[in-house]
Formats: sequence, C-alpha cells, structure tokens
Amino acid sequence: MAELETAQEIRRGGGAEARDRVRLNYDGRFLRRKVLETEGGARVLVDLARTTSLDAGDALVLSGGGLVAVEAAAEPLLEVRGRAPDASLVRLAWHIGNRHTPCQVEPDRLLIQRDHVMADMLARLGATVAEVEAPFTPEGGAYGEGRTHGHDHGAQHGPEGHGHTHDHGHGHHHHHAHDHSHEH
Repeated sequence: MAELETAQEIRRGGGAEARDRVRLNYDGRFLRRKVLETEGGARVLVDLARTTSLDAGDALVLSGGGLVAVEAAAEPLLEVRGRAPDASLVRLAWHIGNRHTPCQVEPDRLLIQRDHVMADMLARLGATVAEVEAPFTPEGGAYGEGRTHGHDHGAQHGPEGHGHTHDHGHGHHHHHAHDHSHEH
C-alpha cells in the first residue's frame, strides 16, 4: 500500500505544474477531509480547514512538496439544447437557475446533473434533452464562492432576512431565506 501524503491547502489554477492527478466528479470536488488515490497510485489525505469547492485545474499542495492536479471526471449528465425563440438557451438557463441547479454553460448547450424532473420540465419548455457522459464544470456562484448553493450574503432585509417560496414543478414547495450583506 502506498504511503499516505497530506494536503492541507489548495493552489487555485496550479494543476498544470502537478506531477500527479486525481479525477473527481462534481460532488467529489466538494470536500474537507478525505483520502484520495491519485492516478499514479499515491494516497493523499486531504485535510482542509473548511469544506472547499475544488475546480478542475486546481492543485492539492502536498505537505512533503509537490502538487496533485484536480481534474473533472466524466459523469452522467443531461445535455440541454434549445431553439429560439421559445426555447432559447438563455430562457432555459433561467429556468435551471431558478431551481438552484448547478449548470455548465456552453455556447450551444447547457449541461446539468441527471434529474428526471428537470428533464421533463425542460422538454415541456421545448428543449432537446439527451443523456451524456462528460466532465461537469458548472458555473461558480455569483459571489465567488464556487458553488451555487449554501452561500451567505450578509446584511439582512428586516429582522428575518429575505425569504421566498419556490415551486420546483414537481409538487414540492420549499422556502429559501437569503441574507444579502455580501460578506465572505
């Protein structure tokens, strides 16, 4: 069994300089403490101070020196294509974002994680939806935190902050409260 190396920090964009790599799916790139096996057979204990969203192209900084590149692994996705005017990609992207669903935006298609409810909704909106296997690198959050969920925006609107209820098109309603101070 390979010796266990430790990584306690991330170098953003440092993957090109790395001597080894790990391929992780979208959910796997959101971590704090986990043992990973690199493609070269090394075992790395990732032990970060807080849960962190890693991007493809980042690198784990090894305590003994060296870097391990983080790459996006292929995973089951839905490819969404639209037709103007009714099912334009912009309109489809709005509906996806309104449901707080991570989305990879490309010039001629959108990619989201497989979800039959989303597939049905998008098809009803006129999208062409196909199952694909591809690396998933969705857009980061609007406030630079990487993920599109679980963000904290700071100063509140009134004593309870700002809240609203969503109907996600599949019979489930839930309430979101947002705090809008923009502190990070």
